[in-house]
Amino acid sequence: MKSYIEFKQQRELGAILTDTFAFFRMEFKPLFKAIFKIAGPYIVFFLVALVFYVYIVGDSFNFDISKGFPSTSPMMYLLAIVIYFIAAIVAYTATTSTVLHYIKSYIKHNGATDVLEVKQNVKQTFWGFLGLSLLKWLTLFVSMMLCCLPVFYFIVPMAIVLPILVFREMNAGDSFGYGFTLTKDEFWITLATIIVFYIIIAVAASIFSVPTVIYTWIKMGIFSGAVDPSNMRSFVDPVYIFLNVLSSLFQYALNVLVTIGTAFLYFNLNERKNFTGTMERIKAIGNTEE
Repeated sequence: MKSYIEFKQQRELGAILTDTFAFFRMEFKPLFKAIFKIAGPYIVFFLVALVFYVYIVGDSFNFDISKGFPSTSPMMYLLAIVIYFIAAIVAYTATTSTVLHYIKSYIKHNGATDVLEVKQNVKQTFWGFLGLSLLKWLTLFVSMMLCCLPVFYFIVPMAIVLPILVFREMNAGDSFGYGFTLTKDEFWITLATIIVFYIIIAVAASIFSVPTVIYTWIKMGIFSGAVDPSNMRSFVDPVYIFLNVLSSLFQYALNVLVTIGTAFLYFNLNERKNFTGTMERIKAIGNTEE
């Protein structure tokens, strides 16, 4: 029998990281089975859009002076970019929502999960989840455009707004506002946790992107020193596209890991402020004694 990981408790930085990876490892098969069952169509749409994007945009590097510049129209580039971003946003929304609702079901059923329940909850909250996701990323984008420093302020509450929407069952607007309330007294330790976590994720993502980079360099002739600027034929071939798709799938797996981490982060902050899990356990002990 697999062990149960209690979400509703206070954790230090090390415990959050350890339990995030532990939950990911323990629930890997059922979690990804649920993801592909619920968010699968959106992920497939994203991968198709990615292939289209890589093929069209990659053709811009196909410089052959004897034949002129690529004939792909700017409208085709724009179409590829728009479809790619729409697909990425929808797939991100569906995947993240599935993971958080999976965790919610896991907590509700003490380690067991109801995939049909998860699917229903994802469907019911999809538009609110999508709207809050867009608001979250828009906030981070605007803060980054203003200056780098505001990002560090906004990244903390933005990290937990989606878990708030799922676990506290608030609407998008209330979840956005409550993110600032919940992180107010635990800002610095939460920021440190987020930074450490994202450093780990960034390193893992960069390692997995190495094959694509190396293959690109080989195609361009950098290693052999045979780069010919007058005839830079397209290096976008099936192998290059496959490596990009594989890299994107790995990044999606990392996004699942990040989402699990934000759930642990939310419950840690919630316990420090509201003691919800502690009160539930005390109540459960009282009911047992009766």
